[in-house]
Amino acid sequence: MNWLLEPFEFEFMQRAILACLIIGFTNGFLGSFVVLRRLALVADALSHSLLPGLAIAAIFVGLNPIGLLLGGLLAAIFVALGGHLLARNSRIKEDTSIAALYVIAFAFGITIIKFAKVKVSLDHFLFGNILGIASSDLWMCYAVGGITIFLLTAFARPLQLALFEQSVAKTQGVPVGALLAGLIVLIVLTMIASLQAIGVLLSLGLMILPAASVYLVSDRYAVLPWAGGVLGALGAVTGLLISFHANVPSGPAIVMVLGIVFVLAYLFSPTYGVLSTRLRKKHLHEESLKRWEKTP
Repeated sequence: MNWLLEPFEFEFMQRAILACLIIGFTNGFLGSFVVLRRLALVADALSHSLLPGLAIAAIFVGLNPIGLLLGGLLAAIFVALGGHLLARNSRIKEDTSIAALYVIAFAFGITIIKFAKVKVSLDHFLFGNILGIASSDLWMCYAVGGITIFLLTAFARPLQLALFEQSVAKTQGVPVGALLAGLIVLIVLTMIASLQAIGVLLSLGLMILPAASVYLVSDRYAVLPWAGGVLGALGAVTGLLISFHANVPSGPAIVMVLGIVFVLAYLFSPTYGVLSTRLRKKHLHEESLKRWEKTP
Protein backbone atom coordinates (compact mmCIF):
# COMPACT_ATOMS: atom_id res chain seq x y z
CA MET A 1 0.00 0.00 0.00
CA ASN A 2 2.97 2.29 0.60
CA TRP A 3 3.81 2.32 -3.12
CA LEU A 4 0.36 3.79 -3.85
CA LEU A 5 0.61 6.53 -1.20
CA GLU A 6 4.27 7.40 -1.77
CA PRO A 7 3.68 9.81 -4.71
CA PHE A 8 1.33 11.93 -2.57
CA GLU A 9 4.24 12.83 -0.26
CA PHE A 10 5.76 15.10 -2.91
CA GLU A 11 4.32 18.53 -3.62
CA PHE A 12 5.03 18.34 -7.35
CA MET A 13 3.12 15.04 -7.53
CA GLN A 14 0.18 16.53 -5.64
CA ARG A 15 -0.05 19.32 -8.23
CA ALA A 16 0.37 16.82 -11.06
CA ILE A 17 -2.43 14.58 -9.75
CA LEU A 18 -4.78 17.57 -9.41
CA ALA A 19 -3.91 18.57 -12.97
CA CYS A 20 -4.56 15.03 -14.22
CA LEU A 21 -7.99 15.00 -12.61
CA ILE A 22 -9.21 18.26 -14.14
CA ILE A 23 -7.42 17.88 -17.50
CA GLY A 24 -8.44 14.24 -17.87
CA PHE A 25 -12.08 14.96 -17.01
CA THR A 26 -12.29 18.02 -19.28
CA ASN A 27 -10.73 16.24 -22.25
CA GLY A 28 -12.88 13.14 -21.81
CA PHE A 29 -16.03 15.25 -21.44
CA LEU A 30 -15.29 17.40 -24.49
CA GLY A 31 -14.04 14.40 -26.46
CA SER A 32 -17.54 12.92 -26.57
CA PHE A 33 -18.73 15.86 -28.70
CA VAL A 34 -15.64 15.55 -30.90
CA VAL A 35 -16.37 11.85 -31.49
CA LEU A 36 -20.07 12.42 -32.18
CA ARG A 37 -19.33 15.28 -34.59
CA ARG A 38 -16.48 13.31 -36.24
CA LEU A 39 -14.00 16.11 -35.61
CA ALA A 40 -11.07 13.91 -34.60
CA LEU A 41 -8.95 14.71 -37.66
CA VAL A 42 -9.77 18.41 -37.38
CA ALA A 43 -8.78 18.32 -33.71
CA ASP A 44 -5.52 16.63 -34.67
CA ALA A 45 -4.76 19.39 -37.17
CA LEU A 46 -5.59 22.04 -34.57
CA SER A 47 -3.31 20.43 -31.97
CA HIS A 48 -0.35 20.54 -34.37
CA SER A 49 -1.12 24.09 -35.47
CA LEU A 50 -0.76 25.32 -31.88
CA LEU A 51 3.03 25.10 -32.06
CA PRO A 52 3.80 28.26 -34.08
CA GLY A 53 1.51 30.34 -31.85
CA LEU A 54 3.19 28.95 -28.76
CA ALA A 55 6.62 29.62 -30.25
CA ILE A 56 5.77 33.22 -31.13
CA ALA A 57 4.35 33.80 -27.66
CA ALA A 58 7.50 32.34 -26.10
CA ILE A 59 9.62 34.72 -28.19
CA PHE A 60 7.76 37.86 -27.16
CA VAL A 61 6.39 37.15 -23.66
CA GLY A 62 8.23 34.02 -22.51
CA LEU A 63 6.30 31.18 -20.90
CA ASN A 64 3.52 33.36 -19.53
CA PRO A 65 0.37 31.16 -19.45
CA ILE A 66 -1.92 33.91 -20.79
CA GLY A 67 0.51 34.67 -23.62
CA LEU A 68 0.77 30.99 -24.55
CA LEU A 69 -3.02 30.69 -24.42
CA LEU A 70 -3.56 33.61 -26.79
CA GLY A 71 -0.74 32.59 -29.11
CA GLY A 72 -1.96 29.02 -29.46
CA LEU A 73 -5.57 30.11 -29.89
CA LEU A 74 -4.73 32.61 -32.65
CA ALA A 75 -2.58 30.07 -34.51
CA ALA A 76 -5.29 27.40 -34.39
CA ILE A 77 -7.99 29.84 -35.51
CA PHE A 78 -5.74 30.98 -38.34
CA VAL A 79 -5.35 27.40 -39.61
CA ALA A 80 -9.06 26.57 -39.20
CA LEU A 81 -10.30 29.74 -40.92
CA GLY A 82 -7.50 29.67 -43.48
CA GLY A 83 -8.37 26.12 -44.45
CA HIS A 84 -12.04 27.07 -44.83
CA LEU A 85 -11.24 30.11 -46.98
CA LEU A 86 -8.74 28.19 -49.09
CA ALA A 87 -11.32 25.50 -49.78
CA ARG A 88 -13.97 28.06 -50.75
CA ASN A 89 -11.68 29.85 -53.23
CA SER A 90 -10.00 26.88 -54.89
CA ARG A 91 -10.73 23.34 -56.03
CA ILE A 92 -8.95 21.94 -52.96
CA LYS A 93 -11.23 20.27 -50.43
CA GLU A 94 -11.35 21.58 -46.85
CA ASP A 95 -9.64 18.56 -45.29
CA THR A 96 -6.72 18.91 -47.73
CA SER A 97 -6.40 22.65 -47.17
CA ILE A 98 -6.43 22.30 -43.37
CA ALA A 99 -3.85 19.50 -43.56
CA ALA A 100 -1.60 21.61 -45.80
CA LEU A 101 -1.81 24.65 -43.50
CA TYR A 102 -1.23 22.74 -40.27
CA VAL A 103 1.86 20.99 -41.69
CA ILE A 104 3.25 24.36 -42.78
CA ALA A 105 2.40 25.86 -39.39
CA PHE A 106 3.96 22.93 -37.52
CA ALA A 107 7.20 23.22 -39.52
CA PHE A 108 7.26 26.98 -38.96
CA GLY A 109 6.84 26.49 -35.21
CA ILE A 110 9.72 24.01 -35.03
CA THR A 111 11.90 26.45 -36.98
CA ILE A 112 11.32 29.55 -34.84
CA ILE A 113 11.20 27.95 -31.39
CA LYS A 114 14.97 28.39 -31.00
CA PHE A 115 14.52 32.18 -31.00
CA ALA A 116 12.43 32.14 -27.82
CA LYS A 117 13.48 34.53 -25.04
CA VAL A 118 13.56 31.72 -22.52
CA LYS A 119 15.43 28.47 -22.92
CA VAL A 120 12.73 25.93 -23.68
CA SER A 121 13.11 22.45 -25.11
CA LEU A 122 11.01 21.52 -28.11
CA ASP A 123 10.09 18.31 -26.26
CA HIS A 124 8.40 20.50 -23.62
CA PHE A 125 5.81 21.61 -26.19
CA LEU A 126 5.61 18.34 -28.11
CA PHE A 127 5.27 15.84 -25.24
CA GLY A 128 4.63 17.94 -22.12
CA ASN A 129 5.98 17.47 -18.60
CA ILE A 130 3.22 17.35 -16.02
CA LEU A 131 5.72 16.93 -13.17
CA GLY A 132 6.88 20.49 -13.84
CA ILE A 133 3.42 22.02 -13.79
CA ALA A 134 3.30 25.35 -11.97
CA SER A 135 0.50 26.85 -9.90
CA SER A 136 -0.32 29.30 -12.72
CA ASP A 137 -0.70 26.37 -15.15
CA LEU A 138 -2.95 24.63 -12.64
CA TRP A 139 -5.20 27.68 -12.31
CA MET A 140 -5.48 27.90 -16.10
CA CYS A 141 -6.51 24.23 -16.20
CA TYR A 142 -9.22 24.93 -13.62
CA ALA A 143 -10.49 27.98 -15.51
CA VAL A 144 -10.59 26.31 -18.92
CA GLY A 145 -12.06 23.10 -17.49
CA GLY A 146 -14.78 24.95 -15.58
CA ILE A 147 -15.76 27.09 -18.58
CA THR A 148 -15.76 24.12 -20.96
CA ILE A 149 -17.88 21.84 -18.79
CA PHE A 150 -20.31 24.65 -17.90
CA LEU A 151 -20.87 25.70 -21.52
CA LEU A 152 -21.23 22.16 -22.84
CA THR A 153 -23.72 21.34 -20.08
CA ALA A 154 -25.69 24.57 -20.51
CA PHE A 155 -25.98 24.13 -24.29
CA ALA A 156 -26.36 20.34 -24.26
CA ARG A 157 -29.80 20.32 -25.91
CA PRO A 158 -29.04 22.63 -28.89
CA LEU A 159 -25.67 20.94 -29.32
CA GLN A 160 -27.41 17.58 -29.51
CA LEU A 161 -29.64 18.89 -32.30
CA ALA A 162 -26.68 20.46 -34.10
CA LEU A 163 -24.72 17.22 -33.91
CA PHE A 164 -27.45 14.82 -35.06
CA GLU A 165 -30.13 16.84 -36.90
CA GLN A 166 -28.72 20.05 -38.34
CA SER A 167 -31.71 20.68 -40.59
CA VAL A 168 -34.14 20.31 -37.67
CA ALA A 169 -31.93 22.50 -35.51
CA LYS A 170 -31.95 25.29 -38.09
CA THR A 171 -35.73 25.19 -38.40
CA GLN A 172 -35.95 25.61 -34.61
CA GLY A 173 -33.71 28.66 -34.68
CA VAL A 174 -30.60 26.95 -33.29
CA PRO A 175 -27.43 28.80 -34.44
CA VAL A 176 -25.68 25.69 -35.74
CA GLY A 177 -22.69 27.53 -37.20
CA ALA A 178 -22.04 29.48 -34.01
CA LEU A 179 -22.34 26.36 -31.84
CA LEU A 180 -19.89 24.38 -33.97
CA ALA A 181 -17.48 27.32 -34.08
CA GLY A 182 -17.71 27.56 -30.30
CA LEU A 183 -16.98 23.83 -30.07
CA ILE A 184 -13.80 24.37 -32.10
CA VAL A 185 -12.72 27.18 -29.77
CA LEU A 186 -13.29 24.95 -26.71
CA ILE A 187 -11.21 22.20 -28.33
CA VAL A 188 -8.32 24.61 -28.83
CA LEU A 189 -8.58 26.03 -25.30
CA THR A 190 -8.64 22.55 -23.77
CA MET A 191 -5.62 21.47 -25.79
CA ILE A 192 -3.67 24.53 -24.68
CA ALA A 193 -4.61 23.87 -21.06
CA SER A 194 -3.38 20.28 -21.52
CA LEU A 195 -0.11 21.41 -23.08
CA GLN A 196 2.00 21.20 -19.92
CA ALA A 197 0.64 17.77 -19.10
CA ILE A 198 0.81 15.94 -22.40
CA GLY A 199 2.08 18.22 -25.19
CA VAL A 200 0.64 19.00 -28.61
CA LEU A 201 1.44 15.61 -30.16
CA LEU A 202 -0.36 13.46 -27.58
CA SER A 203 -3.20 15.82 -26.61
CA LEU A 204 -5.55 14.24 -29.14
CA GLY A 205 -5.19 10.86 -27.40
CA LEU A 206 -6.34 12.28 -24.07
CA MET A 207 -9.35 13.83 -25.79
CA ILE A 208 -10.44 11.01 -28.11
CA LEU A 209 -9.60 7.72 -26.39
CA PRO A 210 -11.87 8.04 -23.29
CA ALA A 211 -14.86 9.14 -25.38
CA ALA A 212 -14.24 6.49 -28.05
CA SER A 213 -14.02 3.78 -25.39
CA VAL A 214 -17.33 4.82 -23.80
CA TYR A 215 -18.90 5.14 -27.27
CA LEU A 216 -18.13 1.46 -27.86
CA VAL A 217 -19.89 0.50 -24.61
CA SER A 218 -22.91 2.80 -24.32
CA ASP A 219 -25.57 4.10 -26.72
CA ARG A 220 -26.89 6.74 -24.31
CA TYR A 221 -26.03 10.29 -25.32
CA ALA A 222 -26.49 11.61 -21.78
CA VAL A 223 -23.99 9.08 -20.38
CA LEU A 224 -21.23 9.65 -22.94
CA PRO A 225 -19.78 13.02 -21.75
CA TRP A 226 -19.79 12.21 -18.03
CA ALA A 227 -18.49 8.66 -18.42
CA GLY A 228 -15.82 9.94 -20.81
CA GLY A 229 -14.80 12.56 -18.28
CA VAL A 230 -14.53 10.05 -15.43
CA LEU A 231 -12.56 7.61 -17.60
CA GLY A 232 -10.25 10.41 -18.76
CA ALA A 233 -9.53 11.49 -15.18
CA LEU A 234 -8.93 7.93 -13.93
CA GLY A 235 -6.76 7.08 -16.93
CA ALA A 236 -4.67 10.23 -16.53
CA VAL A 237 -4.04 9.61 -12.82
CA THR A 238 -3.25 5.93 -13.44
CA GLY A 239 -0.79 6.82 -16.20
CA LEU A 240 0.85 9.40 -13.94
CA LEU A 241 1.32 6.87 -11.12
CA ILE A 242 2.74 4.32 -13.55
CA SER A 243 5.18 6.90 -14.92
CA PHE A 244 6.28 7.77 -11.38
CA HIS A 245 7.06 4.17 -10.39
CA ALA A 246 8.36 2.98 -13.78
CA ASN A 247 10.38 6.17 -14.44
CA VAL A 248 8.89 6.71 -17.90
CA PRO A 249 7.52 9.94 -19.46
CA SER A 250 4.09 10.77 -18.06
CA GLY A 251 2.42 11.87 -21.33
CA PRO A 252 3.01 8.60 -23.22
CA ALA A 253 2.13 6.60 -20.09
CA ILE A 254 -1.25 8.35 -19.82
CA VAL A 255 -2.06 7.77 -23.49
CA MET A 256 -0.95 4.13 -23.28
CA VAL A 257 -3.27 3.48 -20.32
CA LEU A 258 -6.20 5.01 -22.19
CA GLY A 259 -5.15 3.11 -25.31
CA ILE A 260 -5.32 -0.21 -23.44
CA VAL A 261 -8.82 0.67 -22.20
CA PHE A 262 -9.86 1.48 -25.77
CA VAL A 263 -8.56 -1.85 -27.09
CA LEU A 264 -10.37 -3.74 -24.31
CA ALA A 265 -13.61 -1.90 -25.15
CA TYR A 266 -13.11 -2.69 -28.84
CA LEU A 267 -12.67 -6.38 -28.07
CA PHE A 268 -15.04 -7.00 -25.16
CA SER A 269 -17.80 -4.36 -25.30
CA PRO A 270 -21.06 -6.23 -24.55
CA THR A 271 -22.82 -4.65 -27.53
CA TYR A 272 -20.15 -3.73 -30.07
CA GLY A 273 -17.05 -5.68 -29.02
CA VAL A 274 -15.51 -7.76 -31.79
CA LEU A 275 -15.04 -10.89 -29.65
CA SER A 276 -18.29 -10.44 -27.73
CA THR A 277 -20.29 -10.11 -30.96
CA ARG A 278 -18.76 -13.22 -32.48
CA LEU A 279 -19.33 -15.29 -29.35
CA ARG A 280 -22.92 -14.09 -29.11
CA LYS A 281 -23.62 -14.93 -32.76
CA LYS A 282 -22.16 -18.39 -32.25
CA HIS A 283 -24.25 -18.87 -29.13
CA LEU A 284 -27.47 -17.86 -30.90
CA HIS A 285 -26.64 -20.12 -33.82
CA GLU A 286 -26.13 -23.09 -31.50
CA GLU A 287 -29.43 -22.40 -29.74
CA SER A 288 -31.28 -22.22 -33.06
CA LEU A 289 -29.66 -25.46 -34.19
CA LYS A 290 -30.72 -27.24 -31.01
CA ARG A 291 -34.30 -26.00 -31.39
CA TRP A 292 -34.35 -27.15 -35.01
CA GLU A 293 -33.05 -30.59 -34.03
CA LYS A 294 -35.84 -30.95 -31.43
CA THR A 295 -38.53 -30.07 -33.97
CA PRO A 296 -40.39 -33.28 -35.04
